[in-house]
Amino acid sequence: MLTSAGKAAAMDLCLHLVRLDHGSGVANAVARRLVVPPHRDGGQAQFVPSPVPVRDDHPLTALFPWVMERLDQPLTVEDLARRARMSSRNLGRHFRAVTGTTPLQWLLTQRIRRAQELLETSDEGVDAIAAATGMGTATTLRRHFNRTVGVPPDTYRRTFRSPPRPGS
Repeated sequence: MLTSAGKAAAMDLCLHLVRLDHGSGVANAVARRLVVPPHRDGGQAQFVPSPVPVRDDHPLTALFPWVMERLDQPLTVEDLARRARMSSRNLGRHFRAVTGTTPLQWLLTQRIRRAQELLETSDEGVDAIAAATGMGTATTLRRHFNRTVGVPPDTYRRTFRSPPRPGS
């Protein structure tokens, strides 16, 4: 029997049950959707993803998945513009209209999101995650991650990883 007292505790309990039944990835997605932290230790920052906008008829539709498959590679605005078959300036206008940000800021955000996913679901070290996300070095990843998310990667991992299940 599990019990809770109050609304916030009830949410914590529900997320705990989701985590036990479906794993930390699903529980973290539910927590983000509800705009609540998956584990509350006090003073917790909110981690809310913003989706990649995609419309079938937009000139950038094919670019988004192409970039997502290459986050580990060095990419420039010129690379993105060439792939989208437009000038860098036109790409910037389209990006701003669709995502509300610049191509480089969007790319950085996607790399940070990939780092978050890897921190939540893998045991890879920060160096390997930096390489897998195109950040190059652990120092660069830590700097951008902390500035963007508000906590260092190690703290994020501890917050968003499920504790080991008994008998695991």
